[in-house]
Amino acid sequence: MKKHISANNIYESAANSLGLFSSPCLTKVELRVACKGISDRDALSKPDPCVVLKMQSHGQWLEVDRTEVIRSSINPTFSKVFTVDFYFEEVQRLRFELYDISSSHNGIKEADFLGAVECTLGQIVSQRKLSRSLLKQGSSAGKSSITIIAEELSGNGDYVELSFSARKLDDKDFFSKSDPFLEIFRVNDDATHQLVHRTETIMNNLNPVWKTFKVSVNSLCSGDHDRKLKVAIDFTASNGDPRNSCSLHYIHPYQPNEYLKALVAVGEICQDYDSDKMFPAFGFGARIPPDFKVSHDFAVNFNEDNPECAGIQGVVEAYQNCLPKIQLYGPTNIAPIIQKVASSASREMHAKEAMQYFILLILTDGVITDMADTREAIVHASHLPMSVIIVGVGNADFGDMQMLDGDDGILRSPKGEPVLRDIVQFVPFRNFKHASPAALAKSVLAEVPNQVVDYYNSKAIKPKCASDYESSRTFGP
Repeated sequence: MKKHISANNIYESAANSLGLFSSPCLTKVELRVACKGISDRDALSKPDPCVVLKMQSHGQWLEVDRTEVIRSSINPTFSKVFTVDFYFEEVQRLRFELYDISSSHNGIKEADFLGAVECTLGQIVSQRKLSRSLLKQGSSAGKSSITIIAEELSGNGDYVELSFSARKLDDKDFFSKSDPFLEIFRVNDDATHQLVHRTETIMNNLNPVWKTFKVSVNSLCSGDHDRKLKVAIDFTASNGDPRNSCSLHYIHPYQPNEYLKALVAVGEICQDYDSDKMFPAFGFGARIPPDFKVSHDFAVNFNEDNPECAGIQGVVEAYQNCLPKIQLYGPTNIAPIIQKVASSASREMHAKEAMQYFILLILTDGVITDMADTREAIVHASHLPMSVIIVGVGNADFGDMQMLDGDDGILRSPKGEPVLRDIVQFVPFRNFKHASPAALAKSVLAEVPNQVVDYYNSKAIKPKCASDYESSRTFGP
């Protein structure tokens, strides 16, 4: 006997095999989000972007979830994955809203709105990858764009728990130890890389242990246990982006940062003892134009032949002009700048008059990475007409810096050679943050007069009368 099969029977058979009748939800979909070219609301800092996912229900937009906040980024790739139910037979309207979330709060205000995109879940699933311009208020398209990648889950609900740690990482920071975080990427079939997870950032640590985290097998490898993964470690300059208000180098339009406060407090005292008021100023631990190679003794005014700045105000202006043109990097090596000043002091020592004394002011936010070379340089410099003043900026652990200051014992080179005389003075700026600039200057300069006298006494050089006096030279940071 023949069995009659109608179109309805075929549909029911297919629907049952797909589970349409047993479960109203056809499948679950993972959505990953990235943005490009986010415009700055604040010209002085990059935005801290966050994407909010909303779904339309009965004519109302309801928040489903939101990504993490990525600090100081105009091209963020978010590690947060949105997992949503996909109903093939329904029109599911989605809205992705981009906000700039202030570090002082996590709430969303209308003023933080940077743009939005509306689409259907079906559009994303069908295209797998959807890119759209972000629309601002009034439906005007800006230069910013958002890309949404969809992946249907295979039905494998397994999760894996992963723990990562690292040891003896390279130190890439400007003034202190690296601030590492870990990113895990899945290698796709087309050889592209897709971000799966981003760990927390561990500050100032070369041996980080990141928190254990869970990730779905689908997200990690699409259920394919043989799929390759890539792991990447990012090292961030500890001072932060100078355009970000959290950075120690942040240039506020009305208030000087800690570097400027320390520079002015000490420099204004020193300049009274320099007749021409010209100060060579150098920087270290940054990539500089035009080839952006790392330098540890570059002229802040970018004039290597004449690094001098007119007065402390000239140093301040050169510093402010320099910041937007360089890339903060690392490591924090200060031996090269000590050696550079020592070369000038050595030439002066062998001159006939030998009446110029050099003061090197170093401003740093943390631990130096060339301690052995620095000790060697200081021991050598202790024979020359120069002193070194180090001001620690920020809240880092300055324990190693205290060793360079000979107050607690005699500093020795790695070979055991002691300093001829104590020429280093270290002061943490935080101890004077709420004091007057004069208090900081008094503390860091207190030992300099005796250091000058000790040097010239050791060389049996008597002071000249005022009419014959030639200026001493002062070196900036």
